[in-house]
Amino acid sequence: MSNNLIFYVEFEVKPECIERFIQGATQVLEAMSKEIAFVSTQFHRHVDNPNKFSLYEVWNESSMDDFVKNQLHGKSYRDEYEVYLPELLASPRKFSVLNSIGSWKK
Repeated sequence: MSNNLIFYVEFEVKPECIERFIQGATQVLEAMSKEIAFVSTQFHRHVDNPNKFSLYEVWNESSMDDFVKNQLHGKSYRDEYEVYLPELLASPRKFSVLNSIGSWKK
């Protein structure tokens, strides 16, 4: 079990907006990876649906309130992305907070 905050986010992107989405998401992920509380992230494109993307994020934050306060407010790289993101999406993103049961690595 882990005390980290873990998120899973799904995006359904308009076909004509995929390149801009990938570019913008990559810029945000690069910037957020420099945050002190950042642990890891994985960015995926679904094989069976090339318009669907997923993020799996792990943060060293004690609560959702702390995450919002420390990672969302006042982050210019997130603010800029959030302004144009809705234009790129075919439907609202789906956001889930996860509890870790276990982790296996080779």
